[in-house]
Amino acid sequence: MNSTNTAISEEQLRSLLKCAILAPSSHNTQPWRFGMADGAIMLFADRTRSLPANDPDDRELTISCGCALMNLRVAAAHAGIAVEIDACPNPDDRDLLATISFNKHASESAEEGELFDSINGRRTYRKSFASKKVSVATLKSLSSAVATENAWLEVIETKDYRQKVAELVAKGDAAQWSNPKWRKELAAWMHSRRQGDGLTVPALIAPLARFMVRNFNMGKLIGGMDKQVAEDSPALVVLGTPEDNVNDWLAAGQALQKLLLSAHAEGLQASYLNQPIQVAWLRPKLQRLLSHDGCPQILLRLGYPKEDIDATPRRSLGDVVE
Repeated sequence: MNSTNTAISEEQLRSLLKCAILAPSSHNTQPWRFGMADGAIMLFADRTRSLPANDPDDRELTISCGCALMNLRVAAAHAGIAVEIDACPNPDDRDLLATISFNKHASESAEEGELFDSINGRRTYRKSFASKKVSVATLKSLSSAVATENAWLEVIETKDYRQKVAELVAKGDAAQWSNPKWRKELAAWMHSRRQGDGLTVPALIAPLARFMVRNFNMGKLIGGMDKQVAEDSPALVVLGTPEDNVNDWLAAGQALQKLLLSAHAEGLQASYLNQPIQVAWLRPKLQRLLSHDGCPQILLRLGYPKEDIDATPRRSLGDVVE
């Protein structure tokens, strides 16, 4: 790290981090920590917030951290500050995912800076979308945005193709809900907004909701609903990477967040149907349906929201900065 190039104040660093922590994450676990030294930021995986049943290899945890990294990049570009990223710089410290240094005198990415307003506007939209179709031109633009991050995007276009992917989603639901450890883990992250993380449930019904999730296999019901959601989505896409290692996961997260911010700039929102990727024996089945080589990382639906929704809660900056 060369602090003589940066001239970035601690106040500016904290301003960038306030944007970074607005990124999406699995179960809204917010599995990141940050350090600051010599005008640079270190991004760490917080494995105390991992999901062993849902994400045993910390693949989605790393993708979530990559999303936070993209938010930071966009915020820096908006502020006219160029970034330099050293990914996974220390093989002896697997938690250190990236070191980010800054240079006010180099050229920032104007294209990324234009996405800044979408950091606050992006939502994970689990409700039904409006019937309006997502144009081919918009999907091509999103594919191009993803490609800049060493990732690819495949659109699930035909009815037959969608049905096959939707069937894998339902099978994924069945597999996950049949696992008591998975249900217990899901229930543990269901709580009220005031805790600042997790899957938001009204405080009065949270105990009952957790009890139901822990004790009842609702895989058939949920699977049927998610299958229909997949089939009816205005756009269904798979984001993938050439390989399947930590660097690819971090790249997938940055590509995903660039896609989500770019989509929001076009009036779109998104949510996830990652079950066929989370369940290990289903992932190769999904891969065989795709035309791209490489590894599927994210399955998501895109569409135009019918209404505005509240942002999910976030922990304070003091909780994530060392």
